[in-house]
Amino acid sequence: MSETSTGHFYDELADDYHLIYPDWDASIRRQGEALDAQIGQDRAAVLDCSCGIGTQAIGLALRGHRVTGTDLSPRAAARAAREAARRSLSLCTAVADMRCLPFPEGRFDVVVCADNSLPHLLTEQDAHAALVEMRRVLRPCGLLLVSTRPYDDLVRDRPASTSPQVHRIGACGDDAERTVTFQLWHWQDDGEHYDLEHFQLLEADGEWRVKVRRTTYWALGRDRLTALVAEAGFVDVEWRMPQETGFFQPLLVARAGE
Repeated sequence: MSETSTGHFYDELADDYHLIYPDWDASIRRQGEALDAQIGQDRAAVLDCSCGIGTQAIGLALRGHRVTGTDLSPRAAARAAREAARRSLSLCTAVADMRCLPFPEGRFDVVVCADNSLPHLLTEQDAHAALVEMRRVLRPCGLLLVSTRPYDDLVRDRPASTSPQVHRIGACGDDAERTVTFQLWHWQDDGEHYDLEHFQLLEADGEWRVKVRRTTYWALGRDRLTALVAEAGFVDVEWRMPQETGFFQPLLVARAGE
């Protein structure tokens, strides 16, 4: 991962990230409920080590958990704190690379790394380093939750784009201004990495302006990620699919070894 380019990507996106969702508040509640069901305990000490603008972190705080959020992007982490405060929630945030987390050993009951964040790490060495750090800050038998895109299917199909998502802002009905979000994917020659162009078309007063942000991902399949998680000291590793969890991506669930 290029720390500068990934952080810059999310710094640029921080103010508009909620426009990816038709209803961001509904997504916050839905994702928080789904992750809470996997945690299965009250008031857990949770680290969201890729918190972004707070979608999962705020959702878990709404469910009563004691959540700390870190992110590589200063603007995203700052917005997560503001959004939590606006909802009268406590959410401590900090800027941190998931490969070097600023917490003592055994600090948390749960570590969350959701929404396809881990695949910003482009090598096994970097992914392993991040997973070792997640293991370090977990208490014995603590819970790890990692979600990624369904890369086994995507590597096979090699899609070139995502479908447009339309978000309406402000007034109701036909008078609402619109935002259209979609992605273009350029697959690299190795078949495992892809360069992503994130497009947002924003309507204002009948005119459109375009914002484009670029980043790179590693299409990390389930078997490979399972092996990396086990090598980092986790046990009872399993994958749970959206149809059983209600979460929008495949979810890897594991426990820190004692």
